[in-house]
Amino acid sequence: MKELEDRILKDGTVKPGDVLKVDAFLNHQCDVTLFNHMGAEWARLFSGKRVDKILTIEASGIGIACIVAQHFGNVPVVFAKKTQSINLDGDQYQAKVYSYTKQKEFPVIVSKRFLEPGEHVLLIDDFLANGKAMHGLIDICNEAGVIVEGIGIAVEKGFQRGGKELREAGYDVRSLAVIKDMDGDKGAIKFA
Repeated sequence: MKELEDRILKDGTVKPGDVLKVDAFLNHQCDVTLFNHMGAEWARLFSGKRVDKILTIEASGIGIACIVAQHFGNVPVVFAKKTQSINLDGDQYQAKVYSYTKQKEFPVIVSKRFLEPGEHVLLIDDFLANGKAMHGLIDICNEAGVIVEGIGIAVEKGFQRGGKELREAGYDVRSLAVIKDMDGDKGAIKFA
């Protein structure tokens, strides 16, 4: 999606360790108009697929997923929580994921009452690098007996293995911007 790629080039910053900082518009300050255009593009890319719910992971995926849901008939958005709290009651699905940017493992939790067996789910997230967060959400989907219709990613680091592994496993992964290469020293970004 050229609009997203252009915005990454304009406002994104490459940091050491293959970290792309896009907090000015994607995962700290949110450009809702851009999110709306992203939602329209995913609706086009996944047209013809049944989507009963959108599943994401807190926190950065929530805003994007809520806008995307409007393009799929205002379906509910469910997000996996990263910490246990008193608000999480009843039976839960849980998986462990490793965060590339936080460099630590943490649980992700979804209440069983929000995923019904047989539902068709679209997974949405802001980044895909090594694919650990997506694998955690897929584990939860498998345990819940829901069907993963597709995976929508805003920015995929194509030079890391996450997207390739998910596609090889048979998942329909649609990334709106795929980065082929980043150079932290020069601040350069190349798209696939």
